[in-house]
Amino acid sequence: MKVTTAAQIFDGPGQPFRLEQLPLPDPGPGERIVAVGCATLCGSDIHTVDGRRREPTPAILGHEGIGHVIAAGPGAEADVGRRVTWSLADSCGHCRFCRRHDLPQKCDRLFKYGHADLADGSGLNGTYASHILLRAGTHLVDIPDSISDPVAAPANCALATAAAALDALPHSAERVLVQGAGLLGLYAAALLRHRGVDCVMCSDPVERRLEQVASWDVMPIEPENVSQIEECDAVLEMSGHADSVVDGVQALRVGGTYVLVGLVHPDSALALTGEQIIRKCLRFQGVHNYAPRHLDEAIDFLTDVGADDRLLQLVSPPRPLASLDDAFDEARTQTWHRVSVTPNPPSSPQEN
Repeated sequence: MKVTTAAQIFDGPGQPFRLEQLPLPDPGPGERIVAVGCATLCGSDIHTVDGRRREPTPAILGHEGIGHVIAAGPGAEADVGRRVTWSLADSCGHCRFCRRHDLPQKCDRLFKYGHADLADGSGLNGTYASHILLRAGTHLVDIPDSISDPVAAPANCALATAAAALDALPHSAERVLVQGAGLLGLYAAALLRHRGVDCVMCSDPVERRLEQVASWDVMPIEPENVSQIEECDAVLEMSGHADSVVDGVQALRVGGTYVLVGLVHPDSALALTGEQIIRKCLRFQGVHNYAPRHLDEAIDFLTDVGADDRLLQLVSPPRPLASLDDAFDEARTQTWHRVSVTPNPPSSPQEN
């Protein structure tokens, strides 16, 4: 009997997803097969589907997810049965970026889940499927039962990236402005308060988002009032809007730190002079993706917070994987920070 898995295939912008049954391979040394319990739609996938970002096709998109390890290759057998999330990238652990520069997310042989075509390895590279094959060396983190699937699913993208951004801040930071209250900014603000930072402010033009950050004891700021803020130890740019950087620089104290995270797109030219940076002795730091330890920190935060309605309200009730096109339509309305989908897989792979 042939063992298969259900997968939504992306053929390119303007084309509907194509639900297919694909062969489920036997895992090789160090590999694991995870039955996906829940996946969430990242904004980067919306950009890809809408043609604003290019990815190889045909492909299984999706990198945010949670599931149970149902099979493992030699050397990883002990992982079977674990409820896990995983790092969105697989790195070699031996190159200069992995060993010397502490940047495994920039590994010379980096592989990113949800960003590879069907001809790359097993093809089961994304979470918009009932199963995903995790390559040897991919970092796994156990998810406790206290964390629901929809809350855990975005942790291996937005929450871990927020943890990486905080890693770039000076330990002495007591007054921090977060620009943008999308999921990335909200997570960052919540993490800062959880870590005991006294004054955390967050700016965003959407009133509903400001109400959500305020529930974490964060001071909500309307964008037009950011120019009145000053003496911040650090500013986190998480809005993706280049014109916000001028206000951010003004808000920093002399010697402050600016961390750029959201401007990872071509339309990101900055209206700054070198003099503005030099005279204030500012430190700029770019953060892109994260290292495995940041995913550990993300799950530690969720574990500490526990079953919290504030987190559950950020994610939509799950839609069936078969209705993935509808899920993308819902995501475009921005009603939720994340829209979730579930394949509702059986406990073992389907046999035909």
